[in-house]
Amino acid sequence: MYRYVEDKEFLRRAQNCCSDLMHELEEELRENGINSQFFLVGSGARNMVTQNADEAIDFDYNLNIISCEDFHDCKTIKHEVLVAFNKVMRRNNLADVDDSTSSITTKKIHFRDDPDIEFSMDVCIVTLETDGRWLRLIHEKGINTYYDRYYWNIAPHSKDYTDKAKAIKSVPGWWDKVRAQYLKIKNRYLTQNDHDHPSFTCYIEAIHNVYHEMRNKNII
Repeated sequence: MYRYVEDKEFLRRAQNCCSDLMHELEEELRENGINSQFFLVGSGARNMVTQNADEAIDFDYNLNIISCEDFHDCKTIKHEVLVAFNKVMRRNNLADVDDSTSSITTKKIHFRDDPDIEFSMDVCIVTLETDGRWLRLIHEKGINTYYDRYYWNIAPHSKDYTDKAKAIKSVPGWWDKVRAQYLKIKNRYLTQNDHDHPSFTCYIEAIHNVYHEMRNKNII
């Protein structure tokens, strides 16, 4: 089951490593005509980095596609990101990434002087619609690659979720409920063997649930 990671010193070091890789990915994509910006899931993910039992620590990122040649060509976008990401990983003597339905996942990473603690990155490709809703890029795999589908899927309850998060944070004590909800939702999908709900959608769902609880109680 998922739990929050409390080793702040290791988190700082690992997060810096991940951020460096993501900055390199942004630059690679920019050279290929794709303007992007990454961010750590969970409002900066402060105190919201999770680990499933003794597995690698998860760092969940969104790669926001700001501009590209054709937003409708999801297959090319996914391909360009994969190629660019693998260039970055190889340049840093790391293994190639894996392509899953709703994200891109790195192999396990560890520091040479601390090999017992491993971490990995899970990167969801997203974009923001003009109406404020977030879309995530889905690669729906068929029985062979010919039948694969690539498309943008609306993240439920994603409209104005950052404003809702700010409203929750403005009331003392309520952000702890978001943290509890986030962990509960991630573990629910884990026990259901549901891999179609990345951390971004779990985070938005937690924000939505707590925000509406507060509205029902006339707290905000």
